[in-house]
Amino acid sequence: MTIRPARLSELGERLRAEVRGDGSKTIVGLAALDVAGPEELSFLLHPRYRARAAASQAGALLVSKEEADRPEFAERALLVVEDPELARLELLSTLYPSRPGHAGVHPTASVAASAQVDPSAALGPYAVVGEGSVVGADAVLCAHVVVGRDCRVGAAVVLHPHVVLYDGTELGARTVIHAGSVLGADGFGYLSRSGRHLKVPQVGRVVVEEDVEVGALSTIDRATLGETRIGAGTKIDNQVQVGHNVQVGRGCILCGQAGIAGSSRLGDYVVLAGQAGVGGHLEVGRGVQVAAKAAVLQDVAQGPVGGVPAVELASWRRQAAALSRLPELMRRLRALEKRFDQE
Repeated sequence: MTIRPARLSELGERLRAEVRGDGSKTIVGLAALDVAGPEELSFLLHPRYRARAAASQAGALLVSKEEADRPEFAERALLVVEDPELARLELLSTLYPSRPGHAGVHPTASVAASAQVDPSAALGPYAVVGEGSVVGADAVLCAHVVVGRDCRVGAAVVLHPHVVLYDGTELGARTVIHAGSVLGADGFGYLSRSGRHLKVPQVGRVVVEEDVEVGALSTIDRATLGETRIGAGTKIDNQVQVGHNVQVGRGCILCGQAGIAGSSRLGDYVVLAGQAGVGGHLEVGRGVQVAAKAAVLQDVAQGPVGGVPAVELASWRRQAAALSRLPELMRRLRALEKRFDQE
């Protein structure tokens, strides 16, 4: 990663933070409390780490106003903010700026004659843009990206190496797709007759709205008819499967290895934890949270839910606790049955 050193006072201005201590100190990176050195900035995000922060060798600390006035930090260089966790995000962007692609088309890239590529876009080695596709301003297509026919790649989209967009895929502005992900492959649709599985043609498309991020090696299948749609601001982790005709709302979080079967609909701000699954043709309501490894096999209006099949989370926890006591309860039941048989 590229590091951009900055004086503590400059970081304070960027964060609109109060600077305590030597503002001329140069900061060359951000590091965890236990490993930060005298030229690095570290951060205290929770009081449980206060002792580590006090003992840290970091040159400066990012802290909340409540922590800044504690005696153990009286002699430390500090950046004092309302929300240290939010401020850390801005510091990461400031100290480790992303390297934009250089505008232009690499000599090995292949762009169809009918495609439109904005002059400010960057196409890397062996990138492909198919017939009728449009690549917007400041978009970056890294090495070996394949954009099929009649696709729409919005402004400032970033497609990392080996991303594949099948024909007709549309990406909203500022969307980021990480390496190896495939959008628009055929949905998994077959009609079984006389011992054969007959493929149902998948003639729809995938539409991804603005500010979406999709992790590495994830797949979003094209619709049978119409469109599979991912709502604005949704974040999708690595190795997630979104089936055909699925509708994912705005601001959803889909964690690693989650899966959504065809034609299900997720409302806005739904969270699927790691390896959670949603069956086909189901409705998951706004703001529902599905616990890790849970299986949603019926409509869920509100959450959180967990277990297999997924039920209201508190109920699932009681069931799990009761299950651990089952051997003891069985022994007691057999003892009672034996006593009654003897009487």
